[in-house]
Amino acid sequence: MARDIPARLLVVDDSLTVRRFCCSIAESLGVEVVEAANGVEGLERGLSQPFGLMLVDLNMPTMDGLRFLREARRQPELADVPAILISTSARPDDRHKAFAAGANFYHAKPVDADWLARVMTLLLKEARHV
Repeated sequence: MARDIPARLLVVDDSLTVRRFCCSIAESLGVEVVEAANGVEGLERGLSQPFGLMLVDLNMPTMDGLRFLREARRQPELADVPAILISTSARPDDRHKAFAAGANFYHAKPVDADWLARVMTLLLKEARHV
């Protein structure tokens, strides 16, 4: 049975430049975007409406991406939403921590526009067929 997954992306990143970049790509695919500048805002916004995908930065003030993901996975509304964690670090230890916290994917910055568009399309399409 297909779930009703919205074409809505939650971008949690303290960099306005990264948020705008992700918004531009998502909106070109017809995906609605909600932005948050840190994990605390991300949780508040993530619990306010359903999302089909989360894109989360690792290093942020107030609440980092790992803590955000651990908290999000405890919430029924966000527990099963696919999450991509992005970071300036490509260290294996950071990748391991990301997956342990609940990330579905880990990608080192810079994020390639074509890669992000393909991943968004794939994840949102697959989520609708669960």
